Order: sequence, then structure tokens, then C-alpha cells
Amino acid sequence: MTISIFLFMAEIKPLRAWRYNPEKFPNIDTLISPLFDVISEKQREALYQNPYNSIHLSVPRGANPSQEAAQILKKWQQEGALLQDEKPAIYVYYQHFHLPNSQKSYCRKGFIAFIKAYDWDKKVLLRHENTIPAAVNDRIELLAETKLNASPTHGLYYDPTFHLQPLMDSAMQNPIYETENYQGVRDVMAKIDEPEQVQIFIDHIQNQSIILADGHHRYEGSLTYRKAQKAANPNHTGKEGYNYHLMYLTNAASNDLRVLPTHRLLKGFENFSEEGIINKLSAFFTVKNVEMAQDLNEIILGKTHCFGLAFAENSYKIRLKPEALDKISWNFPRVVKQLDLTVLHYFLIEKVLGIERNAQRSSPHIVFERNFTDCLRKVSSGEAQCAAITNAVTMEEIQAVCHSGYTMPQKSTYFYPKAICGFLFGSIVDDVLL
Repeated sequence: MTISIFLFMAEIKPLRAWRYNPEKFPNIDTLISPLFDVISEKQREALYQNPYNSIHLSVPRGANPSQEAAQILKKWQQEGALLQDEKPAIYVYYQHFHLPNSQKSYCRKGFIAFIKAYDWDKKVLLRHENTIPAAVNDRIELLAETKLNASPTHGLYYDPTFHLQPLMDSAMQNPIYETENYQGVRDVMAKIDEPEQVQIFIDHIQNQSIILADGHHRYEGSLTYRKAQKAANPNHTGKEGYNYHLMYLTNAASNDLRVLPTHRLLKGFENFSEEGIINKLSAFFTVKNVEMAQDLNEIILGKTHCFGLAFAENSYKIRLKPEALDKISWNFPRVVKQLDLTVLHYFLIEKVLGIERNAQRSSPHIVFERNFTDCLRKVSSGEAQCAAITNAVTMEEIQAVCHSGYTMPQKSTYFYPKAICGFLFGSIVDDVLL
């Protein structure tokens, strides 16, 4: 894997993070929460019962949720529930985990810092997914009210020499947090605040462009907010706090970087006909019955342009006929057209189900589900009419799409595990930045 060199390169900064006061809260386990886009309603309700859980800042509720979060943040700061670290630091963050149905141990190693929020056309931050407008607007409002990044997005740099890892491993000898999160992942955090060592991170990343792995909505929210603040500030210098965004940076050269599939649930269609769908798909795919829906994910594993379809009573394996790929009329380069998810969204969702490409981003008929078992359960219960089971996108595909200047369909990737919220918060108020 190679990352191209551009005129603009990534600028990162250490931060004086706001963290829970250890004297008031000796147990961080009760304060962490999942990221806003992966948390279930049941999880939310349980976490809301703790008035100091980080969910009140990341997924606030109430008549005016963003204003509510701002008031809570101010209260926590004033009463000393949150304290700001004295020295700017790089926060080393390791995640120890297993994949489902596997005993192999992984450890994703990275660090959290502020990164300048570059416009997409600068080619410093490279995106690979489309976003859902409503989710972006929600993040903009929250940032505008709180001036706080409650959780980091996830970015990838590329370094086959693993230059930063010895510094990170050394810092991990004295962690400040260690907990097991809702995914069963062991999260550990340490910090590096010696200026000479911090500068090594700054110098190393400035030679990189960064692939945005996870958090497109939050990053796009930061971009939109920065543009508005810049337009309103005649003395804009580019160094103001609103120019920066909190990011968890990991090495794409690591074998511990895992990408899992995100499946599609289809629901709410009138006159929905399994027979009609299969007949239409047969013009583009070879279709085979699968006796047990529970086998779909294994049957399609590693097969290009191959999907599982689970209906209430029947299941199928479908695989694109080779000659059908050239029928995709969307104006994309071939590197995007040949993606599994492009094939699925073009033939099944547009041509068969009738949802045009531009309407797919906000369609109520398409729901994204990462858990294979939950897909089958929701179809069986009638909550969904069909589940489209997919393979995971590869890192090579992600890289190729990023450098093409185009994007994948929304929710194409699921970098596992997700970072958690609650270890630290990053304020973009000017007086907390260097």
C-alpha cells in the first residue's frame, strides 16, 4: 500500500484534553459509551441513567439536545467533574480484541491528537464513503453549541517501518485508563507529553496524507463548522481552535487493522414480492437456493460480486454474471464500479427495487446492520422484508477508491473495533490549543 504525496500534508497538534476527575470518578468503566452511530436504544437508556456518563455529551437528548450538552459540559467543568490536563499531550490508545468466532488476539495501536480539518480538495484527508445529510447536520449543531469533540474519528496513516510504535509501546507501560467496553474489547490509554517526543509524532505525520476510516459525518461536521467560522472571522489565521478536529490515528500497514462487512436490510416496500425480485435479478445474477440462511455469510465469503439474500421463508446466493458488470451506467471509474457494494446498490437497489442512486443516501427503505445474526432475526420477525448479506471491503479497495477522488456507497466499511467515548474530550476553544 502506498500513500501519495501532495502539496498539503497533515498537520497534527497535541491537546490539553478534558478528562474525568479521578478523585471523583475512580472507575472509568461507568463513564464510557459507544460512538453515537453504533449505540442501540437499549444501551442508550441504560447509560443515560448515570448523570455523568459520556453519552450526555456525545448523544444528548431533550427538546434541544445540543444546548443540553453544552449546559452539561459547562456544569461538569465548573464543579470539577472534568479537569483539563496541564500539558499538551499525544494520547496513545490501544485496543485489544478478538474477531467473532475466532480466538486469535489482535491489538490495534494508535494515538489521539488534533488534526487540521482540511477541505476534501486539498487531498490531505481522503474519504471513501458518502455521508447521510441528517447525521452531518446533527454533528454540526452539537459542535457549534459545545465547541467540543466528544469522541475521535478514525484516520489511517501508512508507515511500514512502524517508526512511532516504540514510543507508543513505552508509554503503555504506564497507562492512565484500562477497561473492557461494550464490544468485549480491552481499551487502554496512556499519554505522551514530553515536548521532544510529541514533536516526533508531529514531524512524522506531516509527511502523510490520511485516509478517513471512520467518522465521516463528524469530520464533515467539523469542515462545515470551520468554513462558517472562517467566513465570520475577518482576522482568520488558520490557527484558531475551530480549524482542528479530534482524530484517532492508526497505522494502515498493521496486520491488526480489521474491516468487517455492513449488511443491508430492506424494509417498508409496498407490493413487495420475493418472486418478482428473484426473477428480475436473474437477468444479472446466477441465483441458487440456500437451505439454511445461517450459512449465507460463509457461503459468499471471499467470492467477488457474491451476496446472500435472506427473505422470511427462503434464502439465496446470488453472484453477478461477468458480462453484467459493463451494464453499470453510473458515471464512476472502474475501480468504483467493480466494488461489491456498487454492484449491489446498482442492480438490486436501483434496477430491481427502483430507488435511484441519489435517493439511496436518505432512503427509509435501506437500513444498515453490521450483525449477521440480527439481520436474519429482523427478517424472520418481519421487521425487515429482506437482508442483503455482503462481504467486507478490503484495504486495497479503500485505498484505490480514496485516490480515485470518488466515494463508496454510504456505510461501506466497518473498521473493527470502534473507538469508545469517555476517555477524553477535545475542546476547540482557542485557549486550549497551542
